[in-house]
Amino acid sequence: MTGRRTTTRRAGPAWPRVRYWFDTIVARGTAVLIGWLTLMCLAVVVPASAALVWARRDGPTTWSEQVVAVWVSVGQTLKIGGAVGSPLYVLMSVLLALVALLFVSTLVGLITNGLNDKVLDLRRGRSTVLETGHTVLLGWSDQVFPIISELVEANSNRRRAAIAVLGPKDKAEMEDEIATAVGRLGRTRLICRSGVTTDPAVVSLVGPASARAVLVLTHEGEGGDAHVVKTLLAVEAAVRGRGRPAVVAAVRDGRHRRAAELAAGSRGRVLDIEDVTARLIAQTSCEPGLSLVYQELLDFEGDEIYTVADPSLAGRTFGELLLAYDTSSVIGLLRSGGGRVELNPAADSVLGAGDRVVLITADDDTATPAAGPPAVDEAAIVAPPGTPRPAERFLLLGWNRRAPLIMEQLDACAPPGSVLTVMAEGAELLREADRCALAPGRRMHVDVHNGDITDPRVLDDLDVLSFDRAVVLGYDHQDTAPGALTGDDRTLVTLLHLRALEEAAGRELAVVTEMTDDRNRLLAPAREGADFIVGGRIISLLMTQIAENRHLATVFDRLFSAEGDTLHLRPATGYVRPGRPVAFATVVESGRRQGHCVIGYRLHDAVAQGPSYGVRLNPDKRERQAFGPEDAVIVLAPATGATPPRERRRTVPGARTDGLPPRPPGRDEVPDGAW
Repeated sequence: MTGRRTTTRRAGPAWPRVRYWFDTIVARGTAVLIGWLTLMCLAVVVPASAALVWARRDGPTTWSEQVVAVWVSVGQTLKIGGAVGSPLYVLMSVLLALVALLFVSTLVGLITNGLNDKVLDLRRGRSTVLETGHTVLLGWSDQVFPIISELVEANSNRRRAAIAVLGPKDKAEMEDEIATAVGRLGRTRLICRSGVTTDPAVVSLVGPASARAVLVLTHEGEGGDAHVVKTLLAVEAAVRGRGRPAVVAAVRDGRHRRAAELAAGSRGRVLDIEDVTARLIAQTSCEPGLSLVYQELLDFEGDEIYTVADPSLAGRTFGELLLAYDTSSVIGLLRSGGGRVELNPAADSVLGAGDRVVLITADDDTATPAAGPPAVDEAAIVAPPGTPRPAERFLLLGWNRRAPLIMEQLDACAPPGSVLTVMAEGAELLREADRCALAPGRRMHVDVHNGDITDPRVLDDLDVLSFDRAVVLGYDHQDTAPGALTGDDRTLVTLLHLRALEEAAGRELAVVTEMTDDRNRLLAPAREGADFIVGGRIISLLMTQIAENRHLATVFDRLFSAEGDTLHLRPATGYVRPGRPVAFATVVESGRRQGHCVIGYRLHDAVAQGPSYGVRLNPDKRERQAFGPEDAVIVLAPATGATPPRERRRTVPGARTDGLPPRPPGRDEVPDGAW
């Protein structure tokens, strides 16, 4: 038997079909949409009006009166009047009501769209900033957060302080990130604007011409320094003829510094990130704990460097100025005229009438001269030791573009006869290390070895604990091999192995660690108070300090130099007798007789106790303290132990191999061929 096969088609869900029908109507245009909305409105309003009329107890009784009542209710609901009378009168009333409704609706729509556009424009950060004396930040990087945090601290005693940020991100997104990272801003108002920093018209939005300082942040990527130079040129074009704000910028490659300085103009200051980082790493390697001193000196929490004018002190010598303040530490003079800075000048240098005093104090209004000279314990002052600093063995683990600068700075500040061992990996990096080791005039003996610093076998064979000082650097290049460690991850693994070796041997190695991200410092397996150098954060602090006082650029440039007078941690027993409580003025006087500016101390018993880790800057000169044999005094003084480079070219003994490096010479051995 054959028959016809029937197919039953099930109806789909109703809601998707309704949505599809509505989308089709909307897509057909405004006229069709208005017609359907009118029909739907009448389909609801007319029955509802009829129900209201018929439900009234005192409502009309005749059919014609009920129709009129329904019409009046519909007209009032739809705002078309609902007038009654002759047909022409009703028609004209409806027409006028529709015209009025169209006009009012159009007006409301225009106002709503205008307000929405204005709000959207404000949220995008496109309005002009009308501030004066504010600080401008151009760009967006990890530097934003420490700079804003320090500026908030510096502005704590100002009534009207503002920070304007121009970055490539959305305004609301920048505000949220700053609020999360920085927290409360106190009296400081934050103004964010969105746009590119290389367009003068966009830069003008943040009011650079009326700003007290403009900070150009570093830019990520290969062309970061070029972007900084273009931003500086945009600032110059934006303020041309309307003002000359102080401009502070930073470049990653020293070769681009001169171009950035030309773009910044006469009132601009450009910092070299690589150079500053390398100097600080080298100085801290020679004197562990020095990074903590710079950290205390650079941030606005606590004491920092100021320049003050005090006519009452004019005519006094620099030696007299060292004890002229009870709660401030004098470190130099700022000469009038050209603004020349002299750090730790000769004791008989005289403060001129227009000169300013460079000192460390809590704030710019706390530098008050003492009523009289402080008491000095002459019996506690000791003569400086005559023994030279012994030679030391340094270990450099890793290699990056800052390593040649670090070697150069180490060569200048290390004691004579010191030895440097470099452990690197990769043919290109090893060739560069060899070239640096064979540089003419090198004072230190340098060994270059091939090895993976994250391999515990390499560190064991190297006998790292036999060295006096160690520096751990991160690699700049990104290894694309599966499972390869890069950046700070490689540094953290190396620190883990060093920590294991220290615990197994029961002794600590003075390690200076360089990191890229300051957040990784909290993860580092190192003892409390260890030296960590985060170049980006140091530069951020420097830029903020210079933005607040442009004369500090010269001060910090000299402090980070390996030549001239710099900061040092010297044994306290070289200034006063150990175990004898003395006023800090006694230590300052002892340093004055040696040609040093004493600005603080570090107590050995508190080196593992945060947040200062034993560092005390600018103590009250009337404060009494007993120093032990392991305590240190923080001084501004010439470097000791560094002699002029020899002209003879030094050869590097002990050629490396492709296998594990040989055991380096012992602590008291000097390799053959060392100068």
